[in-house]
Amino acid sequence: MTDEHAPVTGANLIDWGHRPGPQFPELLARANAARGKGLGLVRIRQLLDADLPPPAPEPLTLHAAGDVPLHVSIRAEDADEQDNLDKVIATMTEVLKTPTVEAGAVMPDACPAGSLGTIPVGGVVATRNAIHPGMHSADICCSIMITDLGHVDPKAALDAAQAITHFGAGGRDEGNRLAVSPDLMEQFRANPFLNGNRMLNAAQAHMGTQGDGNHFLFIGRSRATGRVAMVTHHGSRGPGSLLYKGGMEVAERFRKVLSPATLKQNAWIPADSAEGRDYWQALQVIRSWTRANHGALHQAVVEQLRADPGNRFWNEHNFVFRRGDLFYHGKGATPAWSDFAEDATGLTLIPLNMAEPVLVVRGRDADHALGFAPHGAGRNYSRSEHRRRMGAMTPAQMLAAETAGLDIRFHAGQVDASELPSSYKRAGAVMDQIRDYGLADVVDCIDPYGCIMAGEIAPHWHARRTRP
Repeated sequence: MTDEHAPVTGANLIDWGHRPGPQFPELLARANAARGKGLGLVRIRQLLDADLPPPAPEPLTLHAAGDVPLHVSIRAEDADEQDNLDKVIATMTEVLKTPTVEAGAVMPDACPAGSLGTIPVGGVVATRNAIHPGMHSADICCSIMITDLGHVDPKAALDAAQAITHFGAGGRDEGNRLAVSPDLMEQFRANPFLNGNRMLNAAQAHMGTQGDGNHFLFIGRSRATGRVAMVTHHGSRGPGSLLYKGGMEVAERFRKVLSPATLKQNAWIPADSAEGRDYWQALQVIRSWTRANHGALHQAVVEQLRADPGNRFWNEHNFVFRRGDLFYHGKGATPAWSDFAEDATGLTLIPLNMAEPVLVVRGRDADHALGFAPHGAGRNYSRSEHRRRMGAMTPAQMLAAETAGLDIRFHAGQVDASELPSSYKRAGAVMDQIRDYGLADVVDCIDPYGCIMAGEIAPHWHARRTRP
């Protein structure tokens, strides 16, 4: 058989401008049926022209350094802070080269959170028609909730909370799970990013869990009212992590076509695409789940104490917020405008460290901060560097020195020194910068009685399992 009568192949289709995909078998079948009727390649190509995909867009070019405004609401007060600030500016400079970005900002708690070009903690990035999963991170909707417990004994509150909450990896055992609303589970099933079996199981098993790292449960007393309050800090746990993974996979597919020069961690999903609309809705479902996760723990403690609770509110700091035509990605940054969500109260929470008060603030919606405020105190150097600087002091000695008079508990029974106050920026400096940069007004302080800290030390049973 000569080339004139050879069958049409995938290589022919690619030469004619078709892109490999699930439509290829049907195109080849039609082409070779026409071939069998004696049609030549030119005529077959013409018959398939109607099935050609639209031309691939020209790859977007990166912004040049300095093209996108960066608003800096942080100052260095010593050499460590200057080194930290230099690294934050360096990584934000790379982030702002991403073609979708229109503005960036850094908060007083800013610190690096990955390789160069990764949005830092305390970073805010505004984009047009783009949702960047890497800019809200795997801990989607990490957030803080407060409940006014009334005039209860703070030790009783901390004891009740310790008996109820769940720290560490994984979820709750099946016989110890907290209920998830059937309506919320239906929202999971209705979204293509959320309807997998692994996701649905995590949504049930991880309800009422707080994870590890810097997540905590804090009991303190309001200076304004004298009433005891409970504050929790954690995010969306397994469901959020799985959504992040799925979002990054979709974003990477778009990156390869739209902007191969963009760093992988800054890939995006076009907001006006079908995938973008589904991902945006998935974020809202995860937000609802996370709020319920906090609320389940708070309500269980209220019921255990038979308390007469007052106000309860919350705010997130690893999320994407839509305002006008732009998407604002806050990585460890909190919206400081009053109606950032339907359940916003105008008040937000900023914890500092376990020995300092949790600030209750009213945001100022400052233009120079893209409308955001810090989410906490941040770090000036890594956990490992903090351990190195401890010298001969043990974690227990540091805990006693830095939290005298407070009831501090770690979920694994061991002190993680990298979560002690000395591992964070000086609380007073962060408060001063919140005031000096006009980011928020403090309306109350929840002074600490004690807290349960997650930390990063594996629980004792893990050590037993891994022994040879």
